[in-house]
Amino acid sequence: MTQRRRVVAHGNVQGVFFRDSTRREAERRGVAGWAENLSDGTVGAVFEGPEADVEAMVEFVRGGPGHSTVDGLDVAVEEPEGLSGFLTR
Repeated sequence: MTQRRRVVAHGNVQGVFFRDSTRREAERRGVAGWAENLSDGTVGAVFEGPEADVEAMVEFVRGGPGHSTVDGLDVAVEEPEGLSGFLTR
């Protein structure tokens, strides 16, 4: 069953390959969505796909992809939209 999570990562998460590392892991797992730098210094992302893979992506970003340090992660459950592919914005 397809799941969707929206996350916002707080900490040292911009300019440290967070988005690119997240994109590569999402593509490896077949998870759709996107990741983008937000104006407040956080990174927002959406993951959509099989439940186990989406949950694995949430844990992946919680662990600080790339050279990032994640101090906190906000996670929200959303209705899937049928996304395909993974983009960095």
